[in-house]
Parts: sequence; C-alpha cells; structure tokens
Amino acid sequence: MSGSIGVVGGGQLALMLAEAAQRLGVELHIQTPLATDPAAALATSVVQAPVDDLAGTRSLAALCQAISFENEWLNLDALAALEAEGVVFVPRLQALQPLVSKRSQRELLDRLQLASPRWIPLEAVLAPPAGLAADLRPQPAGGPGGEGWQLATAEGGTADAPNPHEPGVRRLPEGFSFPLMAKAATGGYDGRGTACIHNDQELALLVERVPPEQWLLEEFVAFEQELALVACRDRGGNVRAFPLVQTHQHNRVCDWVLAPANVSHAVEARARNMAASLLTALDYAGVLSVEFFYGPAGLQVNELAPRTHNSGHYTIEATVTSQFEQQVRIVQGLGLGDTALKLPGALMVNLLGFETAASSYEEQRQALADLPGASVHWYGKRESSPGRKLGHVTLQLGQEQPEPRQQEAMQRLDQVRAIWPLPPEERP
Repeated sequence: MSGSIGVVGGGQLALMLAEAAQRLGVELHIQTPLATDPAAALATSVVQAPVDDLAGTRSLAALCQAISFENEWLNLDALAALEAEGVVFVPRLQALQPLVSKRSQRELLDRLQLASPRWIPLEAVLAPPAGLAADLRPQPAGGPGGEGWQLATAEGGTADAPNPHEPGVRRLPEGFSFPLMAKAATGGYDGRGTACIHNDQELALLVERVPPEQWLLEEFVAFEQELALVACRDRGGNVRAFPLVQTHQHNRVCDWVLAPANVSHAVEARARNMAASLLTALDYAGVLSVEFFYGPAGLQVNELAPRTHNSGHYTIEATVTSQFEQQVRIVQGLGLGDTALKLPGALMVNLLGFETAASSYEEQRQALADLPGASVHWYGKRESSPGRKLGHVTLQLGQEQPEPRQQEAMQRLDQVRAIWPLPPEERP
C-alpha cells in the first residue's frame, strides 16, 4: 500500500494517525507550529506553521493527495479558497460546516429530529429592550435551519434579540429551570468552555463574563450512563461503526472508557442508526465520534466530534482496524477496515497529569507497562499540569459476559489507580 495524506495539527491525535499511517505504508505529512509537537517525530515531513495559516496549508497540500484535520477548530471560509483551487479535504468543508460549533450541532440535530438535550442560545435569557413586552420564549428564525433566534412578543410577532450588553433583568424562558449547563459554542474541550449554572446570580455573572451570542444553555440531563460511538463512512458512502462504549468523566475530562458498553442490543442499534443518519445526511467521509447520554429520557446525543476521538483509543489494541487506521484509509481513498472487537473487551484509562512540575512519570509508566495485558501510549508532551492528557493505557479484558467484564474492568482500574492517581477534584 502506498499514498500520501496530510493532517492539519500535530498533537496526540495526529501522533496516533502517524503511527497508523506507518503500519499501512502511507506517507503522512503534518502542519503544526512547533517541531517538538507530539506528531512531528513520526510524520514523513512537517510544514512548520500555525494550524490556521493558509499558506502553510497550501504548502501541505503540495505534498499529498488529500488533507484531514486533527480537530474541528477551523476557519472554513479561509479553507474554502484552497478547496476552490482543487485541494481535497476529507471530510469536505461543507460536511464540516454544521459540526464546528456546538450551536450549529444542536441546530443540525433538531433538523434531523435526533434526540438531544433541550437548549437555547444564551442571549435568549437577556431582558428585552425597554418598552418591549416579550415572554422570552425563543423561536427559531430563518426557516427550518433555525438560523438565528428571535423573541416571541406578547402581540404574537417577533423581535430581534436584544443587544447582549444592554442592561436589564435576566430570566429563564418558559420551560427551563436550574441547574443548566452553559457551553461555549466553539473552542471548548476537556471541560473547558463549560459551566454548571445553579441560580439567577450565576447566570447573571456568566452573561457579564462571556459574549452571550457565543454561548448556549442546555437542560441538565439526569443520565445513568455516558456512552460514545465512533462511526465512519468512506468516500464511496459505505458506513461502519465501532462498538458502543461507556465513558466516565473526572473534572469534566474523560477518565476511562470501557468497551463494549453494558447495554442492550436495542440501545446499541439505536446509537448506530443515529450515527448513520448523521453521516449520510452530511455526506460525510471520515471518522465521526458521537457522545451520548443514556437514562430515563432514553438515548440523547450530547456532542459530536468530526475526527478520531478519545473514546476510540481502545481500538488500537482491541479491534481489527483501529479508528486511526480507519481515518488514514478513508482519507487515502481506501475501503473501510473491519471494526469488530478482537478481544472480549478493553479498558482504556487516560493518564491525566497529577503534578504541576515538569515530569516524565517514568517510574509510573514502567509500572503500568508491567501490568498484565497493558499497553501504554505516551504522547511526549513537554509539560505536565493537573488534568492534562499526557497519555493513556489500554488493558485487555478476558471476561465474555457483561457483568463479570464490568467487575473485571473496575478491578483493573484499581490497579491503575494504585500506580497513577487522579488529579484532585476541582472545587465547584
């Protein structure tokens, strides 16, 4: 197998893509600002430029047949100029458009009638300008796509949303109550750009602290499990999905992932159908990760990530084709690989920094590697800080049945915790 692809980004996801490309015999070139970034050592070549540097991406395109992205923080308008010049992006920019912002993700899910938490733009809680009688029930504006929001007035018409910086009493629209989750529409990851809002005072402080037009509020979901599914679609329209997994968070950062999740076949089938609907509706090529809440309200989509994902790291050891190999295959224009498990199960534990000083954690890494059936992945980041993802360890599980496998996973987690403690809990 041969070929050449490009990746915009040089972090740990690009590192694992480079490892997969080497196994497949595909050249992988990256665009990243620092020669010391994790993926630089394994890439075929490095275009040293900021990831949003258009000239750098043009240089990257000259080295390869198609370009993908490490994350979704993209200036699609700028990249469109390169696409017009003939640069091939996988996924296509048009497919990425609804996915690069949490607000546009929510609008997409609403259009496709896929269950997700109820939400409103943060500016919907602002008081209307003086003299305007409004009941503050948000109404989608701009047609079926919900482009923009308006406030419903007492007379039954609509009025433009008020200036976010205009003073006035703020209150929740009808049907919403505390607590609420506030999320930045763009740029949030690993717990950043989120806040739990418990009362009017916290809501007022949030509105003063952030640009309301760039944030949204979601109902707080009482879930029993957090689940995730990595799905994929090739450039010919064929769709496959990896096993549905259970995820667990610490300080709003992924702590561990158990594959497969202990859920019914009906729940897994529902998750796969929702992911397939998204991939097909977007005409999306590549790996797409879907995070779910599962509880009394059923299965709800929490967030979408148009890339390889932390919840799929277990696939390197546990499935026939890893999520990273799958992304390389799709970008290169190859057929999809087998997504089936080749082990009864696996537990992936993120290695989150627990020291503030620079540390390579060599003693702990060796102790983890010595555990039976353990594979340690170290990302080579230059600095450690509490909660920062520095690597992960995947542990093979041998139990075939769901309940014994869950117990085995928690025993293996205890072994990891004895070596690698969690960072302290954040104060609320």
